[in-house]
Amino acid sequence: MPFIDVTMIEGRSNAVKEKLIEKLTEAVVETTGAPIESVRVVLREVPGHHWGIAGKPKFPAPDAGS
Repeated sequence: MPFIDVTMIEGRSNAVKEKLIEKLTEAVVETTGAPIESVRVVLREVPGHHWGIAGKPKFPAPDAGS
């Protein structure tokens, strides 16, 4: 059973996420020959201020004291 785990910064619409699941599933079926019913996809959304690039948050969180 192929299992695809995608982690991405939050903020995309449900329509975009549904399309991503569809296209990832199609790609696995086409490349591996796995039956479509066996393909699993999970999308994990992370806040931008929890996502680090080059030692810095992608989107710094606003100061709690402001």
